[in-house]
Amino acid sequence: MGAVPRVSPDRRDRGTREERVARGRLAASRCPIEALASWGLRQDGASAIALLEEQSATRVADLIPIRYGRMSASAFAFFRGSAIIMASDLATRPVTGIEVQAVGDAHIANFGMFLSPTRHLVFDINDFDETAPGPWEWDVCRLAASIEICGRARGFSRHDRRVAVRACAKAYARAMADFAEMGELDVWHAHLDLDEVVTRFEDEMSGKESRTLRRAMEKARSKNSARAVEKLARVEGGRLRFEMRPPELVPLSEHHGYRDTVELSHALMVLMRRYFDSLSYDRRFLLNRYRYQDAAQKVVGVGSVGTRAWAVLLAGKDADDPLVMQVKEAQTSVVERFWRPAGFASAGERVVEGQRLIQSTADILLGWTSVENPLGEHRDYYVRQLWNGKGSIDLEGIGVEGLHSTARLCAWALAHAHARTGDGVAIAAYTGYGLSKKELRAAEDAFADALADFAHAYADQNEADYRLFCDLITAGELPCASEGAAK
Repeated sequence: MGAVPRVSPDRRDRGTREERVARGRLAASRCPIEALASWGLRQDGASAIALLEEQSATRVADLIPIRYGRMSASAFAFFRGSAIIMASDLATRPVTGIEVQAVGDAHIANFGMFLSPTRHLVFDINDFDETAPGPWEWDVCRLAASIEICGRARGFSRHDRRVAVRACAKAYARAMADFAEMGELDVWHAHLDLDEVVTRFEDEMSGKESRTLRRAMEKARSKNSARAVEKLARVEGGRLRFEMRPPELVPLSEHHGYRDTVELSHALMVLMRRYFDSLSYDRRFLLNRYRYQDAAQKVVGVGSVGTRAWAVLLAGKDADDPLVMQVKEAQTSVVERFWRPAGFASAGERVVEGQRLIQSTADILLGWTSVENPLGEHRDYYVRQLWNGKGSIDLEGIGVEGLHSTARLCAWALAHAHARTGDGVAIAAYTGYGLSKKELRAAEDAFADALADFAHAYADQNEADYRLFCDLITAGELPCASEGAAK
């Protein structure tokens, strides 16, 4: 495949530290911190649901009932699947004008743990489908709202939810101020090593909180390709084969747009060869040690359901040396739709290069690809390891203390992503960096209060949209699979 044009790196001269601080102060005058708090309940819920239906029209029709079923499970599940609605809403508000490589879907469930290339367990952002250049505050507002909505789902008091959101806001501001003091290489290489974090803060955690986190870490360490094969595949005639479990794992022959399994297998091989082109030589050298075994269409996530996703099974030395890869469709980011185009040659490249920019230690096998099926439909994909020590905090069973500590970890990771890719000094100045100690405390409190107020108001909006969504399912106007039930 020939070379494709790529977006140029940001080479703007950011100016001196003083000029960057002044830029942050100017942003604060243009879009005051108090403006971040404002949200009036949008009355037109139908337009929000229409955005979901428009998005679903580009996905696999048979999977849309599963998507809506999963989203109907709770107001928090609905929020997770409706990034497009919130992006549309945030686009109606004033912006600071300071751009970063935005996550685009920075809710609390999209942060977690995974193994770095050096096999250390780190905590960071772990979902990048929507990443694109965008306003830094869009990410912060989505994270804050998700903490409030998660707290409501757990039945926490309004006071406890507000404390958690404020803790998130202050952690973000303080982390950004720390990054503003660091050299660029130090910012780039900073990361949250979970063993170090737990050891450092264990005295501040309750015994239950510490044990819960350590159990989650051990579970994450065990999630690798061998474990994925144990759960999803079998050995048949000396060859690894997926256990087919529709709709979770669907046989290749049932994929629409291809006449038979042979044709589809060929298309997957073309797709994987193009993926190789996106990798550095050493990564290609490593993958050439593996042999193709099998593939299956796989249903993933909540908001991602309906996008085309494949699990590809490879073997190294033998069947006891597996590698399971995920090939997932990439579409236009919701940030691109409501801010500006990302500037990459394909959506898959956008996701991969965006992830490499904002994640401290990206998967070494991360790459992108594309394919055109016999119907003439062009699809972009990105490729990564299916399980690479990936783990998450149990948000369904999380306690008040756990929500507070998780909110702070997420805030640090988000600030790190923004400091790597945007003007971290200007963002820090917006939240008070460079002021006297007294003024700084006041600015941090104002920032925390603004985000807590917004999170509460937007959680009300999310609940109103969720009720309408469920009403439409009950009325039969939206399809819903039985695995999720409207409440």
